[in-house]
Amino acid sequence: MSLITLGAADVPRAVAFYEALGWKGTTPDNDVFFFQLNGFIFALWSRAKLAADTVVRDSGGWGGVTLAHTVRSRDEVDAVLAQASAAGGTILRPAGETFWGGYSGIFADPEGHPWEVAHGAFRITDDGDTVLSEA
Repeated sequence: MSLITLGAADVPRAVAFYEALGWKGTTPDNDVFFFQLNGFIFALWSRAKLAADTVVRDSGGWGGVTLAHTVRSRDEVDAVLAQASAAGGTILRPAGETFWGGYSGIFADPEGHPWEVAHGAFRITDDGDTVLSEA
């Protein structure tokens, strides 16, 4: 995977939200916005334009996808959820113990896209990459 694009009804509001999380981005045309993350690019673009470009009908509902952000500690889970809330996100599930033995919570960005913030499932390298094993 090299790029994830989220459709937004209000692109400037979506950009402001992710910038409030501390993400640094760029835009070639004030239409689509790109944020460099660990090993891939995260983009925000008009929901209508994204649907037309990918030749799908936008039902307006949840698309069956939840994004995740893995962090190094439980305290960092709490901090990211607090930061998302302060930036205008909605906490969908407060942080807590999980059935898989970790610690996580879920927020939605202002467009309603759900994000899980989790600790304990994967290892994070010194470079910030998330990996499946210690190998």
